[in-house]
Amino acid sequence: MIREKETGGQKMQMLKVHGSNNDFFILDEKNLENSITEDELVTLAKKVCDRKNGLHGGADGILYVTAGHAGVAGRMRVINADGSEASMCGNGIRTVARYLSEQKELDEFKIETMHADLEVKRAADFAPNVQAFDAEISPVSFAAADLGMHIEGKTELIDDYIPQLSDTLKFSAVSVPNPHLIAFVSHDVLVGPELGRIASYLNNGENPIFPDGVNVSFVEIQKAKQIFVRTYERGVGYTNACGTAMSASSLMYVLLYPDQVKKNQLISVFNPGGMVKTCVHQRKNGSYWMSLIGNATFVANVKVDQSAAFRGDFTAAVWDEKNEQDAYEKFVVQLQRGQ
Repeated sequence: MIREKETGGQKMQMLKVHGSNNDFFILDEKNLENSITEDELVTLAKKVCDRKNGLHGGADGILYVTAGHAGVAGRMRVINADGSEASMCGNGIRTVARYLSEQKELDEFKIETMHADLEVKRAADFAPNVQAFDAEISPVSFAAADLGMHIEGKTELIDDYIPQLSDTLKFSAVSVPNPHLIAFVSHDVLVGPELGRIASYLNNGENPIFPDGVNVSFVEIQKAKQIFVRTYERGVGYTNACGTAMSASSLMYVLLYPDQVKKNQLISVFNPGGMVKTCVHQRKNGSYWMSLIGNATFVANVKVDQSAAFRGDFTAAVWDEKNEQDAYEKFVVQLQRGQ
């Protein structure tokens, strides 16, 4: 446990978590001594998550947990590191699922998100002391309007060129419900500069194609039923993993490469932070949804002074390690040896 000097101010408790090293601070409103405004929540995310000056190396975002409506175990809001709000977070919802599961002693339940109440359930551990959860990823749409996509003459984009972005890469766009732009690429392109060039253009300034920005992923097929996904996340930048991106990439893998993988088959999805399992499903009405199965690791319990946190002052923080990260890192090493 790391303890620095404590002050007499209002305390705020958080939980540092990650899914595939896509890391967050869970903030439950019931653990606030003083309620916070929307502006304060945005300010808190920017200060806490800052990678240079934030709390213990920062994070990709804050997962704000509230009571939710009847029929759900809780509500999850996703506040990115830049203060913007995402409609969903696949890696994040698994950690919130574990948090609510332990709080309420539930193994299968629903979590309210911006656009849907999503089913979550406990899954088999990935490794000793590496707990896992299974989360529904939906709703899915290919419509340009739902994606905030503006390409003349196109109401959707499936395995096609966007000349303004690249003469050689084909893209597919899908909302899950976060908007995603996906290209299947070779290994050299996966690790090269093209992802950063394209994603920066679409997210770090005005552009006519996705004026509100878009998550961009490059996908390498490693073998049948196994892919690697590298993502530049809207509001975050390069991330170790993006759960909705891996789900969206899995859907496009099933649709574009039916000779390698089919609906209702498990897919191994590797990423810079580890690995998840996905499965693409189709309902009788034709709509798709995905299962996203992966770790839900608790890194540390955190206590900070609330007013100081708004100023970016974390000198009085109390950081209580949960001793799960070592187990996760051993799991990742084993994954890398087995690839």
